Amino acid sequence: MPAPRLVVGLGNPGAEYEDNRHNLGFWFVDRLAQDLGAAWAPQGKFFGAVARRGELRLLKPATFMNCSGRSVAALALFYRILPDEILVVHDDLDLPPGSIRVKQGGGNGGHNGLKDVQASLGTPDFWRLRLGIGHPGDREAVLKHVLKAPRGEELPLIDRAIDRCLLAWQNFASGDYEAAKRALHAKEES
Repeated sequence: MPAPRLVVGLGNPGAEYEDNRHNLGFWFVDRLAQDLGAAWAPQGKFFGAVARRGELRLLKPATFMNCSGRSVAALALFYRILPDEILVVHDDLDLPPGSIRVKQGGGNGGHNGLKDVQASLGTPDFWRLRLGIGHPGDREAVLKHVLKAPRGEELPLIDRAIDRCLLAWQNFASGDYEAAKRALHAKEES
């Protein structure tokens, strides 16, 4: 597999959203940028903030979650980054807090950010790093759930999941998604 040239964290811009479950993608890319020593800079032509380390670009769209694809497509087209060279990091209602799944392609599970990225790229065949936030149990409560901070007992689980993903970064960076999957999925099961 090719190594990622673009890692996108999905989230909503603005201080009022910083601690929301929906911003787990931003949390991950912020930590990755820090680990890599890469600084964020606003990039108007890409509708977001970009951090760079060598050929790797990290992206935090400033378009709000439901329009994330505009930002992703603008950067990917400009740098000729193929879908299988993109890793999108996002929150996932279908996984309990602290759970992680890595996959390429597939559906969007009703996630509006993913839905927009798929539409803008014209394909679902990019990689996803799914970070669990749990489901509130009622469809009507989903919006409120994703736009709130994790509960006290959830936060350490989510932080540890992000730590595990950062430890697996070398696997991602070398394009060895299977090793990343094995490491992340196995730790969860033990």
